[in-house]
Amino acid sequence: MPTPGTELPVFPADRDPRCPFDPAPEYKEWRERGGLRRVSWNGDEVWAVSRYEDIQAAMTDPRISAEVPQQQGSAEHHGDAMPEVFPRMDDPEHAVLRRMLTKDFTVRRVSALRPEIERMSNDLIDAMVAKGGPADLVQDYALPVPSLVICLLLGVPYSDHDFFQETTSVLMSRTATEKEKQEANGQIFGYLYQLVARKEAEPDDALISRLIREYLPTGELTRETIAMNSFILLNAGHETTANMIGLSTLSLLENPHTAARIRDTDDPKVVSGSVEELLRYLTIVHSLVARVAKEDVEIGGTRVRAGEVLVMNLPAANRDPHLLDEPDSLDIDRSTRAHMAFGYGVHQCLGQTLARAELEIALPTLLRRLPGLRLAVPLEQIRFRDDMSIYGVHTLPVAW
Repeated sequence: MPTPGTELPVFPADRDPRCPFDPAPEYKEWRERGGLRRVSWNGDEVWAVSRYEDIQAAMTDPRISAEVPQQQGSAEHHGDAMPEVFPRMDDPEHAVLRRMLTKDFTVRRVSALRPEIERMSNDLIDAMVAKGGPADLVQDYALPVPSLVICLLLGVPYSDHDFFQETTSVLMSRTATEKEKQEANGQIFGYLYQLVARKEAEPDDALISRLIREYLPTGELTRETIAMNSFILLNAGHETTANMIGLSTLSLLENPHTAARIRDTDDPKVVSGSVEELLRYLTIVHSLVARVAKEDVEIGGTRVRAGEVLVMNLPAANRDPHLLDEPDSLDIDRSTRAHMAFGYGVHQCLGQTLARAELEIALPTLLRRLPGLRLAVPLEQIRFRDDMSIYGVHTLPVAW
């Protein structure tokens, strides 16, 4: 606990602008001194878990729950509270709902999507080149690639992408008020609830229609549950990968030898290994993974009381020397599959296979199509997303 007269550190802490690809410098001290750290997270006093082995323990302990009150959320829709979503549920209920969604994110399904992802990537580069530089890589490439893919997978009209990107940006903001977030939550839920109704009348072959067809008649899912879990997939499906494409591109431009290796290789193992190392090195999900203790439990030598919340400091864990040697360097030749960029345990990211495929296609395609790609402004002028729950860059001006 802090001494009287002192303030708790805010989590997530800001990264050093001189080292924008590294976690906040204080995380090293939090990790090295052992135990958990008391921090302020979204205005609440919680425990930050920063060591790799401590996060492993916390994310696999049955006494620690994903049903965190601060993340359950509520908004008005027919006067009820928001329906449960699978990331905020415990097993066995979590496993049941997750299995209903998994079919659309299997290796086989994602492999079938790869040609379409490649076509989309090339089309977006064609349009960017035709428009002429400099261009904002975020708006012209990094954001549209995963947005187009997740819309295709869910059956959401891409023509509505401006709406859901604007509303989800409010939900991802660390500076938006609770009222603003509730309003945005209600708007996006209302949109998807209406979409579910349209899909009932005019079904297609995408995920939302499949859930309606397979689980609505049996009562296993309600329209509300389908709408809200579709929102979770829609949000996660474009926010995370879009920021990984943008931030990875910037980090590769700052590491031209590594960029050249990815650009010039015809070995898919080199590309996939590079993506894993970028996921570990950048760790853009820096404040969203939280748990609550259902009973008293000890994690990392710290006593956590029942009802206390823990936030997983994934950027710190992925730079833990106990995970690998020289963790602060970007080395695409090492194996880093044990990283926690997608979380850990039974709640590990449902869409990780899709995210990997998008990155394995989007990054090499960009580097090969535009071998002269470069920043159009000095690095110091890039606006990083310290103010958002998903780290990255707000814009990325580039030329070629």
